[in-house]
Amino acid sequence: MPTLDWIGKDKVINHHRDVPFRVLEEKYTYNAEHSDNMIIHGDNLSALKSLLPKYEGRIKCIYIDPPYNTGNEGWVYNDNVNDPRIKEWLGNVVGAESVDFSRHDKWLCMMYPRLKLLHKLLAEDGVIFISIDDNELYNLKYICDEIFGINNYVDKITVIVKPEGRRYGFFAKTHEYILVYAKKKDLLKLNEIEISGKEYNYYDDVGGFNLTGLRNRNVRAFNSINRPNLRYPFYVDTENPDDNNLLKVSVFPIDGYVEVWASTVDGLESVWRWGKETANRDINKLCAYKGKDGEIRIFQKDRKLTETAKTVWIDKRFSSIVGTREVKDIFGKAEFDFPKPYNLIKQIIEIGTDEDTIILDSFAGSGTTAHAVLDMNKKDGGKRKFILIEMLEYADSITAERVKRVISGYGEGEKAVEGTGGDFTFYDLGEMLLLPDGNLNENVGADKIREYVYFMETKEPIMPGSDNDEPYFMGVCRDTAYYFYYEKDAATTLSIDFLPQIKKKAEGYVIYADMCTIDKSDLKKWNIIFKKIPRDITRL
Repeated sequence: MPTLDWIGKDKVINHHRDVPFRVLEEKYTYNAEHSDNMIIHGDNLSALKSLLPKYEGRIKCIYIDPPYNTGNEGWVYNDNVNDPRIKEWLGNVVGAESVDFSRHDKWLCMMYPRLKLLHKLLAEDGVIFISIDDNELYNLKYICDEIFGINNYVDKITVIVKPEGRRYGFFAKTHEYILVYAKKKDLLKLNEIEISGKEYNYYDDVGGFNLTGLRNRNVRAFNSINRPNLRYPFYVDTENPDDNNLLKVSVFPIDGYVEVWASTVDGLESVWRWGKETANRDINKLCAYKGKDGEIRIFQKDRKLTETAKTVWIDKRFSSIVGTREVKDIFGKAEFDFPKPYNLIKQIIEIGTDEDTIILDSFAGSGTTAHAVLDMNKKDGGKRKFILIEMLEYADSITAERVKRVISGYGEGEKAVEGTGGDFTFYDLGEMLLLPDGNLNENVGADKIREYVYFMETKEPIMPGSDNDEPYFMGVCRDTAYYFYYEKDAATTLSIDFLPQIKKKAEGYVIYADMCTIDKSDLKKWNIIFKKIPRDITRL
């Protein structure tokens, strides 16, 4: 598989492993005491790593709209990678050579470790959608092939975002792209989308349906010569139309029924789309109609109002100006340049999730993803959850504020929009859990430390709540019980006197403490593994 090389790649290819683990500091919750919906303010590289203990392998759908790297630095969301924080990060990670980077080198260095962490968070049957334009499309495709695997590439969607075209350059650009990758494509199942404006024209005892012709219209590729098994007659009851003026059919002769063959076109005998065995088995899904010309045609009862999403999305609802208007309607002024429109994100979520999944957006911008999730939950009663990450200072004043207004309602008079309901918790990035010298940061609460340690041991999230009788117990995983015997202001010792506090029955035990005075032979006899704090705490 071809790979992409650039200046600084060797410094960032495994940098996600070196990012210090920082805890998430809860600032406030809107419209509830606590919420599983999250808005995180902070660098998304650190924030993504902070999500791992609870969410690794659990995110069904990721949507990101990263900087396109156009060189335009005038937007609220700086669309280049010259933000001072990114430049400082590049200097620290890559070193002095980053001064000579092209903007493409910088962009690739910025994106690579973030995509590595997104890959970790994605569920085995999950999917990621990435908006991009021509500036970095091919670079993005190469690094996604490398990180997700070229065999997990799903497709490239072209979205018409400005039908009249952007009036600069040699051609007026009308479109952007969405790259789609799976974690494991053989496990991926995407949903069909509603067909805009389509409704049922006929009804029977089963429900509504439309008519789809059963004759295969590609007569040159499918005809009686090369598909003789699909060439057979139907028999139609022309005397007893139903309430829809449709006629019963059979694949076997019946007295009074009229024989009907697929028509001949350009001298070729056309055939049906179904074989005779299938038609007989599903005869209740077929009917006939006699036209004014006297010709009898065979139809399939089509009960679907959905279709597989196409690779070109042409709908005025997806236009970039629509997203700008939506934000203006919410805030009363254009607070954000070129946000993604609500319906674009809604369609992505419809394709990539069910009604009880987690959607992650680590370049949250104006908060359109949360808007779409909340509105969809209101309409269909779903329990989707969102996680948004935004680095810039407007994370609270724009991103979270938009979500508040969507939840509670906005606008006045005839333009008033009813709230969706819902809630979220707002977080800042907190302190590092492990200090550079390897010691625990004792300013971090014990609960956060336990959550981290349990995940590093089991690769599973710790269950909420604690047992007052066993304050040091973390959980049982694969017949092993885990204990974290830690006190902020005192050294702890795994001793014979401590053992009565271990009440969970398990085949084995892993116990963390500052010291251990139990003989190694006794530890082995009791199936106990001692791990020293902080030496044996694995770094994420």
